[in-house]
Amino acid sequence: MSRKQREEERVRGIFSRRALALGLGQMGLLGFLAHRLHRLQVEEGERYATLAEENRLSARLLAPPRGRVLDRNGHVIAGNQLNWRALLTAEQTTDVGATLETFSRIVPMTDQERARVERDVRRRRRFVPVTVRDFLTWEEMARIELNAPDLPGISVDVGTTRIYPEAEHLAHIVGYVAPPAERDMDGDPLLELPGIRVGRSGIERHHDLVLRGRAGAVQMEVNAVGRIIRELDRREGVQGQDVQLSVDAALTKTLRGKIEEGTSVVLMDARNGEVLAMATQPSFDPNLFNSGVSAAQWREWTRNRATPLINKATNGLYAPGSTFKMVVALAALEARVTTPGERVYCPGHMDLGESRFHCWNRSGHGAMDMRTALKLSCDVYFYEMAKRLGIDKIAAMGRRFGLGVPLDIELPGIRAGLMPTREWRQQQGRPWALGDTVVHGIGQGFYQLTPLQLATMTARLATGRAVQPHLTRSIGGRHVRGVRAEDWPSLGIPERDLRLVREAMWSVVNEQGGTARAARLPPELGAMAGKTGTTQVRRVTREQRERGFRVEQVPREWRPHALFVAFAPYDNPIFAVSVIVEHGSSGSAAAAPLAREVLVEAFQQLRPGPGGNFGPRVAEARPPGGTRP
Repeated sequence: MSRKQREEERVRGIFSRRALALGLGQMGLLGFLAHRLHRLQVEEGERYATLAEENRLSARLLAPPRGRVLDRNGHVIAGNQLNWRALLTAEQTTDVGATLETFSRIVPMTDQERARVERDVRRRRRFVPVTVRDFLTWEEMARIELNAPDLPGISVDVGTTRIYPEAEHLAHIVGYVAPPAERDMDGDPLLELPGIRVGRSGIERHHDLVLRGRAGAVQMEVNAVGRIIRELDRREGVQGQDVQLSVDAALTKTLRGKIEEGTSVVLMDARNGEVLAMATQPSFDPNLFNSGVSAAQWREWTRNRATPLINKATNGLYAPGSTFKMVVALAALEARVTTPGERVYCPGHMDLGESRFHCWNRSGHGAMDMRTALKLSCDVYFYEMAKRLGIDKIAAMGRRFGLGVPLDIELPGIRAGLMPTREWRQQQGRPWALGDTVVHGIGQGFYQLTPLQLATMTARLATGRAVQPHLTRSIGGRHVRGVRAEDWPSLGIPERDLRLVREAMWSVVNEQGGTARAARLPPELGAMAGKTGTTQVRRVTREQRERGFRVEQVPREWRPHALFVAFAPYDNPIFAVSVIVEHGSSGSAAAAPLAREVLVEAFQQLRPGPGGNFGPRVAEARPPGGTRP
């Protein structure tokens, strides 16, 4: 083999080895690629397909319509209505400021509204719409559409808003809604949706979760930066459940038309504790919270001495006055410190050491048994009962009747009031004196009770059951516990004792000399049993008494509060009512006649019948012993 041939053979060998190495490398690379492709497309193909689909699709929640609140007759007292609004999409206009300037000439905007829109535009992506104006009228929408070429980026959209048809008449019961605050965020994604509202007070707050409903969803195709290309699928949300209340909207509205500022009325079904009407003056319009309460309106509410934002029926605190004497009487009977027939002499005052405690009748009532003392509201009789009992036994009986304790009603933030005891006074660093006990025997002193508690006390007196006031009749069409009388346990007070107190309350209204005889019901509606009360807001000095003090001579804000509690019909109690007229001077002159009007309206509008249903009128009630007054 020649040298040239050997050289050619050597070159071919080198090339073959290199070709083999290159081929092996290529085969290895292809094998690796094949392995990765198999893993990506076969083993993990489903995972990566899902990720790709998630990048292409965007799922967003849809706010569901809020459930309605109905009165006992199915009348809507909190509902929803369409809300047309103007939206601005920043990416669709080259000059946001110019667009807003043009819009404000078509639909006037305040400087605060414009600043809020510009702030929202800066905080959000340019393709995310920002609300410019809520609650557009048809005229405003027409002007916007007519000027659409001059309003780049502006569009009209529709949502829902809360509406309260009865406005201020049921505001303290129904409450209102507002956008969720930071403290409301509990992980529920529904609360992050634009336009969502949460309950802020009343039934709206208590039943907020029930009323919210379940969110819907919309699936959209988006591009790489998240801009919506088209809508692929939509599932509407499930509206919140309807909540039906026990109140009668028409009756409540009627009662509010009869009362003046500083007056509270609570009407209950004495058999089961349902609140049929709750009327206070003044009140507020919850619809104003939909579009935002102005600073001027808020100042007007908060600076008003009559406190329109506070429900005085549940949060107003008052001494009960003589309406509390039934509780003292029952405590005395239970403790056996007296008997129904024992007589206590009233000379017009009681002397205790160097102090003199006056009866409202300065000339005295003479010898009083329990029934007559309640009928004539003799203070000296109950001074004596309180002195025998002691404050702790009086307070214990008061709590059994729902006084000074939290009531289980569906209104957040109501006040429990105060039923004073010796221990309570000692915790304040002061001793409890015998004179303190004496004045508490007639419902004066440190008591702080609400009109709702006094109505509850009256319902328990009428039925002997521990009924709890409540507002909810049904949720989503399903009745809740408490609509039947047998749902509530007995108070454990002997019927003979309750009968004695009821007869005394009947005599207050229906017998000659009773302190509320002028408030008798029309005969066709039956008999009412009640008790008057008057509570001082300023102490009357000895000097004023000696000069012949007359309440008409002092400014109205110094005059006593007027109270009255009652149930009717006497023979078969259905209604229990409490009335408080701030600075009304006299329970018999101011509160009792109003309670009569309340009960007349209740009979006429609710038309109660036997068996627990409201419908036909009840038969005329008979006085104790079956005789007519």
